[in-house]
Amino acid sequence: MPTTFTPKQDIEDARYLAKELGVRSEEVKIDEISNAFFTELKCDEKDPRYKIPMANIRARIRMVILYFYANLNNYLVAGTGDKSERLIGYFTKYGDGGVDFMPIGHLYKTQVRELARFLGVPEHIAYKPSSPQLYPGHKATDEIPIDYERLDLILYGLFDLKLPPKVVSSETGTPRSVVDEVLLRVKTTEHKRRLPPMVVSSLI
Repeated sequence: MPTTFTPKQDIEDARYLAKELGVRSEEVKIDEISNAFFTELKCDEKDPRYKIPMANIRARIRMVILYFYANLNNYLVAGTGDKSERLIGYFTKYGDGGVDFMPIGHLYKTQVRELARFLGVPEHIAYKPSSPQLYPGHKATDEIPIDYERLDLILYGLFDLKLPPKVVSSETGTPRSVVDEVLLRVKTTEHKRRLPPMVVSSLI
């Protein structure tokens, strides 16, 4: 589901993997769909306030397209999110987070890359810098507190080993301020990982 700014290499890599794995694929360009939203919503691309809302619209358009094909073929939508992204909330609610199941949701980003290499995925794909490609030049490392190699160590220490932030900072050689920012990301994005809250009636 490319845009005009999707790198050509990303498209070629997707086609290559689909062919190698014997996966039937469809290519749906989303620019015209996105532009229809942006026009009706009077989005000003030059105004920095619109950058993330427009990016999230693109993610949600992709979710709608995935569910179109799922409905058409009686399929379920598989998510691409990993444990690193889920914990810090680095996904679009009802966008790439809108899926039916998450086959790699229990694995940290660094584990996903190692698994890909083990399964024979070419290294230039397995270790490609992460990017949702939701706006030109979009890179994950521009938006997360620290690179995935160090982020995963922090998350593992905090949530798997249950270590205090002070110890995680010391053991990973990461400034305490960065560890605290990671924790803050986890806390403030909790709503993304839960079903919407509802009022519980006393009559039920």
